[in-house]
Amino acid sequence: MLKSRLKSILEWAGLLVFALILSMVVRTFLLDTRIVPTGSMLPTIKLQDRLIVDKLAFKFNGIKRGDIVVFHAPPASGEKEDLVKRVIGLPGEKLEIKDGKVLINGVGLNEPYILEKPDYQYGPINVPEDSYFVLGDNRRRSNDSHMWGFLPKQNITGRVWVRYWPLNSFGALAR
Repeated sequence: MLKSRLKSILEWAGLLVFALILSMVVRTFLLDTRIVPTGSMLPTIKLQDRLIVDKLAFKFNGIKRGDIVVFHAPPASGEKEDLVKRVIGLPGEKLEIKDGKVLINGVGLNEPYILEKPDYQYGPINVPEDSYFVLGDNRRRSNDSHMWGFLPKQNITGRVWVRYWPLNSFGALAR
């Protein structure tokens, strides 16, 4: 009887250790979660939305304009926590914000996802190689590239895959 109980306890302990290791591997290399603490991405992402972040596939597919990414805040941002913003400018592009419109290589960007048009001017400036220009969808209330400059590619930890909470908003986010 004692041997049977010990065997059962060891099996459960082994299963628990395996689950913990698997969880650490998934969170380190594949997927992570985030709770959004600010309104900088309104109306696309609301305060306290829960997001699943893809940490691997974006490395193979690359980063595209419109992707919503999670990244380590650059020192110039003054932020300590990771940030969530939308990729607007890609490496090598000429970017300008003028008269409430984002211009990429002189062409206006269609942005149906923003809360309000920006009330500031920026650029023109060229996005350096291995860097991106990111903005919050709530343009007037976002600590983003228009304030602190370009986002180095190595700071990006993942691309937002889906919102899982609240349940009535579950699903992939619009590009």
